[in-house]
Amino acid sequence: MILAGDIGGTKVNLALFDSTMRITEKRYESRDFSGIEKILDDFLKDNDSTIEKACFGVAGQVTNGKCRLTNLSWQIEVEHLKEQLGIDAVWLINDLAATACAIPFSSPEDFEVIQAGAPVSEGRISVVSAGTGLGQAFLIPERNGKFIVMDSEGGHCDFSPRTRLEAELLFFLQKKYSRVSIERVLSGPGLSDIYGFFKSIANEEGEAIEPVDFPATIVERAIAKTSPICEKTLKLFVSLYGALAGNLALQYLSMGGVYLGGGIAPKVVPLLKEGDFMEAFLSKGRFKKVLSGIPVKVVMDETAPLLGAAQYARGQYFVN
Repeated sequence: MILAGDIGGTKVNLALFDSTMRITEKRYESRDFSGIEKILDDFLKDNDSTIEKACFGVAGQVTNGKCRLTNLSWQIEVEHLKEQLGIDAVWLINDLAATACAIPFSSPEDFEVIQAGAPVSEGRISVVSAGTGLGQAFLIPERNGKFIVMDSEGGHCDFSPRTRLEAELLFFLQKKYSRVSIERVLSGPGLSDIYGFFKSIANEEGEAIEPVDFPATIVERAIAKTSPICEKTLKLFVSLYGALAGNLALQYLSMGGVYLGGGIAPKVVPLLKEGDFMEAFLSKGRFKKVLSGIPVKVVMDETAPLLGAAQYARGQYFVN
């Protein structure tokens, strides 16, 4: 059996896989626990299967088999996991790397197509995911049928405005954060901060706007068209998302496709298809034609990181 895990700042998903399929799966709320150890104890007490390999996708940078989660005060170490599980074949990989590993093994129905493009069979793949934070990862096909998976902390690169409105957003956020990364705008908390930005403009103009504390509420009201300020917020968010996705497509020549993971993209598919996202994605001057041939898809399966972690642990398809 293979034990696969998706460990993030909001939730932890664990699953067992045999040679062909997922056997069992369970979700935990991360903040209900002080670390991964007690979650593993709870999951394994009801499963008496023999675990031979394990791989965990974690929301943070993995260095020398260790990771401190970016948005949660957990330290996770491979050696501790090996000791707890009683096996040597244990890997820690970035959670977006785990999502990337799932892409070649997912079914067409696991994706929502934003742009069909003309994919290159052995083209590089970029994955970007706005959720609790902003993750990025990349797949590079090898000629032997394997892939090299590259993780990244590109979400912490600088937020670079394209317009006067985005520059004003940057100045607004600098008062709160001093340094503003792209994750400060393209994430659940970022969505709330964009709302706060538009709310501050409305207040300056004498308009009273009620506070909205939850990103999910902003999305719901924007899609239902019951709040103009929520619509403005999501419109800007989607445009920023498209610009970033287009930048990644250019930086890595992702002719195999750009995939949007995380918890936000599946909830805003109608807006991703409306035009602002693709307009920003394609707005790259002389390279617009190149970008028009790159597939853009949304990963609809929230358990994709589990599949990717299991495939990574198998050792057949990835250089590990």
